[in-house]
Amino acid sequence: MTATHASETQSPSRSYRKVAIAACFGTFLEWYDFLTFATLAVVFGPLFFPSSDPSTALLASLATFGVGMVVRPIGAAIFGSIGDRIGRRPVFIITISLMGIATVCVGFLPTYAQVGIWAPILLVSLRLLQGLSAGGEIGGSAVYLTEHAGDSNRGFKTSFLQLMGPLGILVSTLQIALLQTYLTQEEFLSWGWRVPFWVSLILLLIAFKARMALEETPIYLQLSKTEAQSKSPLRDNLKDPETRKRMFLLFFCISAGGAVLFFCVQVYTAIFLKTTVKLAPQLVDQLSVFATVSLLPLTVFAGWLSDKIGRKPVVVSGLILGATLILPAFYLLQSNSGSILLIAGVLVGLSAILALVVGPQTALLAELFPAKTRNSAATLPHNLAAGWIGGLLPLTVTWLNQQWASNVAGLWYPTVFLASGAIVAILYLPETRRANLLN
Repeated sequence: MTATHASETQSPSRSYRKVAIAACFGTFLEWYDFLTFATLAVVFGPLFFPSSDPSTALLASLATFGVGMVVRPIGAAIFGSIGDRIGRRPVFIITISLMGIATVCVGFLPTYAQVGIWAPILLVSLRLLQGLSAGGEIGGSAVYLTEHAGDSNRGFKTSFLQLMGPLGILVSTLQIALLQTYLTQEEFLSWGWRVPFWVSLILLLIAFKARMALEETPIYLQLSKTEAQSKSPLRDNLKDPETRKRMFLLFFCISAGGAVLFFCVQVYTAIFLKTTVKLAPQLVDQLSVFATVSLLPLTVFAGWLSDKIGRKPVVVSGLILGATLILPAFYLLQSNSGSILLIAGVLVGLSAILALVVGPQTALLAELFPAKTRNSAATLPHNLAAGWIGGLLPLTVTWLNQQWASNVAGLWYPTVFLASGAIVAILYLPETRRANLLN
């Protein structure tokens, strides 16, 4: 198919804005629902896993959160294949419905004191549904949005999807902070913790209505006309050497690199500043919000830059900078506890490094793979990296710190991981910004 014909199949800019808003809002809802659970892990412990040891209850609650991360690749395999067989749009609607219904149901769950062992069983079951739907949504939405984006400025247009994770964190955290401010502790533990899950019902209805109005991607419509869909997309991906290679590159260099940086920048910095640097928790929360807000324009800029100079140089730069500057950045944080401006500058610098990897990520997920098996090829490695590498990183870094009796020794793990990813990307990652998505 010619480039001219390819361009003709794309949505006009006004239609794309409608698609982008609906896709991004749905992904925001997925992240909001998924991360609200993590924010309330401390509350869930005594309510659903009562124990004489508070640490045991918290661990059980965190393990329940981890279940959602572990099953994400399973959801990616299931929904990724469905997206290649029957279309991107149906999967979009199924995943948002699953996530929304599961989240709303959490808000109505009885506690352990009310129904005994059934309370944690129901909670874990709903968490499994959340994880499965997130596996299909996060990755699948990147393919959907990129296939609607057209041939020009794909990196810039699709980078906005990467803002939904940080926004989900911000909204979830701020909402719970407001509830804890205006409610007594007894009120919050009695019913206040349910409010964020009830709010998700309103968000679900808005997202569902918006997605029902969306059309199938022009790329998939073209596949349907020529009956070029794959009947066994996951099997076809694993049988093809080039696709296997690109799935590994996506997993190891792009998605895992982004997950490693996300943990270091948006999770571990707050822990480090509170426990090692001994800053006041309220100040740390304010600095974290500042760093997250700064990440938003930096991510869009990185997506735009990847349109100008290529996806590969932008992503590789982020991996190299991450590998070389993470340890010095945390040493600076540790030794300059009195300089709030310096700490804020370090956090913004780390956010810029993260943006270089995640800004072009949405476009890359789709551009790396052939159209007929793209959904399954992109979603599986991406969710494996986010769920298993990103999900296990806090435990790994904490364990290494304990083994070496150091506050920063565990950060050698992400440093080595990012350095390895940069070397592999330099050698093998193809440039994709001019890729024809119809191929």
